[in-house]
Amino acid sequence: MAEEVKVWYDKEGDYLEVLFETRKGYFTETENDAVMEKVDEQGNIIGFSILKVSALKEQEPLNISLKKRAA
Repeated sequence: MAEEVKVWYDKEGDYLEVLFETRKGYFTETENDAVMEKVDEQGNIIGFSILKVSALKEQEPLNISLKKRAA
């Protein structure tokens, strides 16, 4: 069975959200102000979001690593 990845983009808010799993979690900061990662209560990454997506075309390529938190 294939895994489902949900992608949602809000043009007005210029906001992109990608979810690998649909379950409870919360967003945390990353090293890039535009990117937030969504983690579950155990620290597993279940998605990420990017603010001001259209502004990225004027910058260097976005390169960020999302890492599992230590338990």
